[in-house]
Amino acid sequence: MYVKTTKRENKSGTVRYLHLAHNEWDPAAGRAVPKVLFTFGREDQLDRDAVKRLVVSLSKLLDPGDALAATAASDLEFVSSVSFGGTYVLDHLWHSLCIDQIVARAGQPKRGRPRDMTVTERVLFALVANRALAPSSKLAAADWITNDARIDGLPEIGERSCYRAMDWLHEVTDEVEKQVFDSVATLLNLEVDLLFFDTTYFELEEPDAPVARDDTGRPLPDSTTSDQAGSDGNRGGFRVHGKSKDSRDDLPQIVIGMAVTRDGIPVRCWSWPGNASDQTVIRQVKDEMRDWTRSKIVWVTDRGFSSAENRRYLRQGDHAYIIGEKLRSGSPEVKAALSRQGRYTEIAENMRAKEVRISDTDRFVICHNPDAAQRDQHMREQLVAHLEELIADTDGLSDFKRGELRGKIAGKPGLRRYLRTTPAGKLRIDHARIKAEENLDGKYLLRCSDPHLPAEDIALGYKQLLEVERGWRDMKQIIDLRPVYHRLEARIRAHVVLCWLALLLIRIIETRSGTTWHQARRELQRLHVGTFTGPTGTFQQVTTLTKAQRDLLAKLGIPHPKQILDLQPAPR
Repeated sequence: MYVKTTKRENKSGTVRYLHLAHNEWDPAAGRAVPKVLFTFGREDQLDRDAVKRLVVSLSKLLDPGDALAATAASDLEFVSSVSFGGTYVLDHLWHSLCIDQIVARAGQPKRGRPRDMTVTERVLFALVANRALAPSSKLAAADWITNDARIDGLPEIGERSCYRAMDWLHEVTDEVEKQVFDSVATLLNLEVDLLFFDTTYFELEEPDAPVARDDTGRPLPDSTTSDQAGSDGNRGGFRVHGKSKDSRDDLPQIVIGMAVTRDGIPVRCWSWPGNASDQTVIRQVKDEMRDWTRSKIVWVTDRGFSSAENRRYLRQGDHAYIIGEKLRSGSPEVKAALSRQGRYTEIAENMRAKEVRISDTDRFVICHNPDAAQRDQHMREQLVAHLEELIADTDGLSDFKRGELRGKIAGKPGLRRYLRTTPAGKLRIDHARIKAEENLDGKYLLRCSDPHLPAEDIALGYKQLLEVERGWRDMKQIIDLRPVYHRLEARIRAHVVLCWLALLLIRIIETRSGTTWHQARRELQRLHVGTFTGPTGTFQQVTTLTKAQRDLLAKLGIPHPKQILDLQPAPR
């Protein structure tokens, strides 16, 4: 049984008719002749919905596998399938923020600018998408782009193309960062009056040879990197040993800084040599951000930036700061703040605060988290119980043995805090220290230079610093900021910029969708594009959107992708 086509000539031309027919043996003619069972009518007036209903009705008579085989085109081959949803959403945001235009316009022609900026822009986006979706080395990223993802306008790529694009990005980083900041602040209507700044460290394999550097830690031009350049700049490597926040002082490192808005949107990043001090880098950050925005900025930083010199610098230009203070610093101001009596005001869930006046220039706000206080008390009780076990029955030990045990405890700051030694050398629990620590449970102290900012805004503003900390965790865990598979300083700096751009897109998706990137990525990566080929050509088709995918695209304001992405007719 098959579909038979007949033709008829009339005044308007040739008309084709479709029939359902089958062949019957004609003994007289000695051959099979067609017999029409049903006429569908003119081909140009075919009721295709009726045909679909007929096919569905007939398919019910077959097993599911046989029905699929019967309805599939026998001459159509399913070639491949790759993830599409993640790159589609990231690319749409990339274009909506005009980052494609910013990259394409960056730099000056005839000064090392790539000939085909369209390809360079596509390569840089592909590397950013790789950091967000499947972070890997640049060699593995090139393979992922070519074989495991669909990047619009970039069917394939090589490792060298990645390196060339990164080298170009390093040359124009300052220009790109400034224009991306302006574009993001304008299109997203960001509030840039409150900026959170923090630094982190990450280790690399081996230290670099020293070169002459300016005050910002950037290498001076090649013409001044001779031995005579030592007086013009600081000499040092980029990957060098420094104070590691991860207790890996044995490894060379670099320092990364990031500024984040109150909404958690990272607006800029910085890179410094591994021995750069937190106390000095924030001054560079303030100077550079001052040229980017004319509004008054309140800088929010942690206690690592609380030196008096830094505070004076942050107040310049009508700016202000909110800085965390070390409760155990023993400074007169901290002691005075903790000793003042007063009622706490409930300002948020699990947070209350009170303001104390102890200075004519700065305001101090004590914040208290009841849940954190319970955790601190529980941890202290565990430490004290462990310490009691360690020092039990030590009075009978020799002075040497007690000194040996005291040395071991000294290497554990949590235990050392509650240990005291009597004049006779006996080991005891320091109950006075425990009582003093109880007064600090769940508390942290903030210093603010803005005389008009409400205490509630000061407390909530500092709490938002957690967004920066979450950004660092995502940079290290989701985007894989480290390890770094580069040795050249320029490419390491470019790698950091790529990670920043990936985090920028991720944060926008999280802010608009109200979900985590982990959940959004998992759902988006289930959207695939399949490649089919046949005698008439090759085409790419997107899988049907699920309800979760449609809802996510609606929250992001991104249109549904076309069902057929590409159609290439077979050569004649």
